[in-house]
Amino acid sequence: MKADNAEILKEFTPEAIEILDKVIDKFKGKPGGLIPALEEVQVALGCLPVSVQKRIAAGLHIPVSRVYGVVTFYSFFTMMPRGKHTVRACMGTACYVKGGKAVVEAIEKEFHVKEGQTTADRLFTFETVRCIGACGLAPAVIVNEDVHGGVKPSEVKGILSKYN
Repeated sequence: MKADNAEILKEFTPEAIEILDKVIDKFKGKPGGLIPALEEVQVALGCLPVSVQKRIAAGLHIPVSRVYGVVTFYSFFTMMPRGKHTVRACMGTACYVKGGKAVVEAIEKEFHVKEGQTTADRLFTFETVRCIGACGLAPAVIVNEDVHGGVKPSEVKGILSKYN
């Protein structure tokens, strides 16, 4: 585990590593403890990068490949830091036809982020989705759980400024 210490210390504070180790100790030797351990660690650290996965694997005495397989299989786990707010731009047929692509471009330009990325200030994680079932509101953007309909590219900055 010493080799992983240098790697993990670059990414996390000693306090965060202490939390990680407490979660590992809590689930060590417990059958079925991997997923609950990963959930707790992700809540505490915000993501599950490879360095954290290696430490969890070593602490739970399981192969890193098993941890990695679980993290990459379930969509609720992330290896990259996520923002405080999740912005989802709908790219379903109705939204696309009514200007969804221009809305996506406005988000990317205004916040210097591409689809799947998090802003440098970790305020927003930007994603596109295929359909949100709000075709009558096209083009639509969801911020966290809030649906914004009829979004024009010029309105993107104003909408997202409400979430600072």
